[in-house]
Amino acid sequence: MSRTIDVNSDLGESFGQWRMGDDEQMLRAVSSANVACGFHGGDPTTMLETCRIAAASGVVIGAHPSFPDLVGFGRRHLRVSPAELAADTVYQLGALAGVATAASTAMRYVKPHGAMYAAVAADPDLAQAFVRAVAAFDSRLAVLGMPGSEVERAADAAGLRFVAEAFADRGYLASGHLAPRDAPGALVTDPEAAAARVLRMVADGEVEAVGGGTVRIAAESVCVHGDTPGAVGIARAVRAALADAGIPVGSFA
Repeated sequence: MSRTIDVNSDLGESFGQWRMGDDEQMLRAVSSANVACGFHGGDPTTMLETCRIAAASGVVIGAHPSFPDLVGFGRRHLRVSPAELAADTVYQLGALAGVATAASTAMRYVKPHGAMYAAVAADPDLAQAFVRAVAAFDSRLAVLGMPGSEVERAADAAGLRFVAEAFADRGYLASGHLAPRDAPGALVTDPEAAAARVLRMVADGEVEAVGGGTVRIAAESVCVHGDTPGAVGIARAVRAALADAGIPVGSFA
């Protein structure tokens, strides 16, 4: 195969004295970094340091906005209006854009985090609000998200580039949705198993579902979460497997 596949990770999620993941090592293994913008993780110092390391490593930076939920790490479904979601998104994009500029780099795309990711995938009103916020901030930004979702439809309608994402370290239900994090099979922590799943996603457009069966899936970009146990080993194994298969790794942005 000759097409390039992006490997992305959610990074910059430490906050104050609370440390999350090994960003420096992950930035040596991925091609795109989804940098937390302060609402679920990521303080100004962490954001700036992450952007600096990413720039030095040749890794493309994207914003990773969230519901305002530091306590729940952005994984709780908050009831917000479309107007609130749009304002929260613009605020976070502005924060990361400024930090990226100070780090002599630039923000190239946007990927919502956690519960916001799920919300804009399922709710057309929230998806449209999110996309309008991104377009109003900078219509050149790509949107990274779930294929076949409301946010993909909204991005297409608004003329924004949409990039289909798959997950190396998360289990899929037969419906095509991600398995809840507290369910059996929700996390894939074995590096070789994750790498094999990614090769099947890229080569065959499918992945084995939790409990059996297969799910059709598109994958222009593959995510390894920075907070998954053994994330660095997983990212390295995924990248090595793609290289061994002759599949170039590079950012879509």
